[in-house]
Amino acid sequence: MTPAWAQRQEELLRDCIVSPDVFNHIVDRLGAFVVPYQQALATEAGQRNVHLYLQGLLSHLPHKNAEDIATFVDVERLVMQEFIGTAPWDHRPLIQVLVGQVVERLGEPDGIIAFDPSSFPKRGTHSVGVKRQWCGHRGKVDNCQVGVYMGYVSRHDHALLDFRLSLPQEWVRDEQRRQACHVPPEVQYQTRHEQCVEMLDLWGEQVPHGWVTGDDELGRHTRFRQDLRARGERYVLGVPSNTVMRDLEASLPAYQGRGRRPKAPWQSVSAWRQSRNPHVWTRFTVRDGEKGPVEIEMVTRRVQTRLERKHTGPEEWLVITRRPLADDSTLESQASRDATDHDTRYRYHYYLTSTQAHKSVLEEPSLGELARVIKAGTCIEASFKRGKGEAGMDEYQVRTWEGWHHHMALSLIAVWFLLGETHRGQQVTPALTLPQVCYGPSVLLMEVFLTLGVSYICRQVQRQLVRNESARFYHYRTRNCIPPRKLRRDIQ
Repeated sequence: MTPAWAQRQEELLRDCIVSPDVFNHIVDRLGAFVVPYQQALATEAGQRNVHLYLQGLLSHLPHKNAEDIATFVDVERLVMQEFIGTAPWDHRPLIQVLVGQVVERLGEPDGIIAFDPSSFPKRGTHSVGVKRQWCGHRGKVDNCQVGVYMGYVSRHDHALLDFRLSLPQEWVRDEQRRQACHVPPEVQYQTRHEQCVEMLDLWGEQVPHGWVTGDDELGRHTRFRQDLRARGERYVLGVPSNTVMRDLEASLPAYQGRGRRPKAPWQSVSAWRQSRNPHVWTRFTVRDGEKGPVEIEMVTRRVQTRLERKHTGPEEWLVITRRPLADDSTLESQASRDATDHDTRYRYHYYLTSTQAHKSVLEEPSLGELARVIKAGTCIEASFKRGKGEAGMDEYQVRTWEGWHHHMALSLIAVWFLLGETHRGQQVTPALTLPQVCYGPSVLLMEVFLTLGVSYICRQVQRQLVRNESARFYHYRTRNCIPPRKLRRDIQ
């Protein structure tokens, strides 16, 4: 090994040395962190339970639902289940605090607002909003709930800010299911791109940004792109590989002086891509990956798309990226079946970006800037991975409208705490990552709540016995039968 390589290896290993300062007093810092969120709730019980629930989300529990969290923090199961599932407290003040903190720490003028749906597979039919629909988590149509999320990406880091539950039309029309899941009367059907516009209107002025991005599920809607242009927003939105467009830079036959002037033919973006010279692609490094630099090749073109009912849309720039199929992971997530296409060597993604915003003409962005915005989509996927992997974002066991929103809000807050602790710890341990930071409170909280011994064992076994016997009692009562007692057995 050459001296340069040996020196760099030594430096990298030195960055892994973990100081006790990373984890000292982390539980106390959690107590201070939660205070603004407690103050946003009106009741004393809510203020106490929000701290307990966050501690459960940050704990070692393999399943971070209300029942397991209640067992861990030693409160009555029904108390925690009611707090999450049916208590009528509003989660929106918590989101207001979260957005303010994210903007203060991560905000920058050319930040990126990223919208992305995320699915949660479900088995039954009673959870609010569940139906058979495209499930990105499993890459097929399946029984699931879908949430639409607004994230923020800057050069400092990325975080999820707000969310909406996508309520299908059949749920909106079914009054019996609405009442069973406590769906508020004012909640009506909204498309997912309408939910994104609603969140953008709510937070757009408060959250500094220069770009809006999203996957092909949003970009395929010409109305959504039109709404963004009307609001003066610059966007880079994924579109399906079968999007129809006209090349505005193509060479045209000479005009003969009669009839209509010739125009480029309509064709799909994938067909246009296949006709390109293989040397037009420009390679660009978008980030440093764990296995080396992550590179993509890009090409842009000024185009015109076809809208619904064969109307012609405004000018936009088409952006196509490609990466070798041999890469272990793709740069972007696949939102739908036709989000990408591929040949024998490469996988291709397609995007549209605006040439004008609110009647003002925009300069063509550089490839580097486009790559930065496209990368923001993968950052939001990483935010989902953080939430589901470290804070139990997908481990809820609630069926109600309130329960889903309560759990989501607290999961986002738990991840935000871990992110702050990661930034703090990286000051002394540069190699530190968020999952390793999560290991700290998960172990230290065991010391707070798990007083191991015979009394602890008896208390936990009794909790389970009470739960089992209560369930047996109610099952018998529904059949109008008095349940028999389980008599003691003499030890032989």
